[in-house]
Amino acid sequence: MRLEGAYSPSTIRHYKVSVAQFVAWCEAEDLTPFPATVETLCAFLELQAESKSPVTVRNRLYAVRKFHQLLGLPDPTAHVDVNLVLRRIRRQSTRRQRQVKGLTHDYLVQCLDAQPADPWGLRNRALISLGYDLLTRRSELVALKTSDVEFMDNGTLRVLIRRSKTDPFGKGRMAFGSARSAELLREWLDWRGTKISPLFCPIYHWKAINRHLSVTIVQDTLRQALMAAGIPASEAAHFSGHSMRVGAAQDLLCAGHDTAAIMRAGGWKSLNALGRYLELAEHNVWA
Repeated sequence: MRLEGAYSPSTIRHYKVSVAQFVAWCEAEDLTPFPATVETLCAFLELQAESKSPVTVRNRLYAVRKFHQLLGLPDPTAHVDVNLVLRRIRRQSTRRQRQVKGLTHDYLVQCLDAQPADPWGLRNRALISLGYDLLTRRSELVALKTSDVEFMDNGTLRVLIRRSKTDPFGKGRMAFGSARSAELLREWLDWRGTKISPLFCPIYHWKAINRHLSVTIVQDTLRQALMAAGIPASEAAHFSGHSMRVGAAQDLLCAGHDTAAIMRAGGWKSLNALGRYLELAEHNVWA
């Protein structure tokens, strides 16, 4: 596909799924998907809005737009009627964007304390602690290499995050880890050795395997750590691989750090995006 290399794998998957749904709906309604008419596109968006959030509906539109462009067809998505449908969907929606539960400091400590004294425990403690400190997305965390980490003279860490969702061209950003993460990471590397390129790797038969973890492992590891700490499974289900980023941002706000410092720590480019992370923080300005 022409998109490969120009967009992230997750974006390409989203485009494929969204366009497949649009094409299937058009076929069921005996309508032509490409090129789509303005009327067809508006009807599809209104149908999607019955069960999807405005953000998802908007993303469906972006996917259809991209495929019209790739096929060299007239683009109906820029028509004023399509814009009006999107505005109407946003105004009429009462569905709030779902926010995962943040792994705040109290949960973090419980997760670290509950890990076993074996190689998996060493890896998971370092992974969870560093993910919290760096405010990383799970894709950023599993992409880290051993060479990206520098142990500082003051006992902390400096880490190069080479690529992220908001940095598609790989300019990278520097982030910092605590003395706690530095100690846990040293313990993991002492067992694993420093010759393996991925910072966090699978363990098979008590041996470290020289490849990166999959992104799904981050969420599974976190939920298993929460349940090992005594958190009920029903509550642990509200956490995801994004929870470390959310919880750390909320903790920084409650600790009195300003938005500029939090944006710098987490690599945010938009104040609006950060605001969604901080919305559920237990931060009472009147207390």
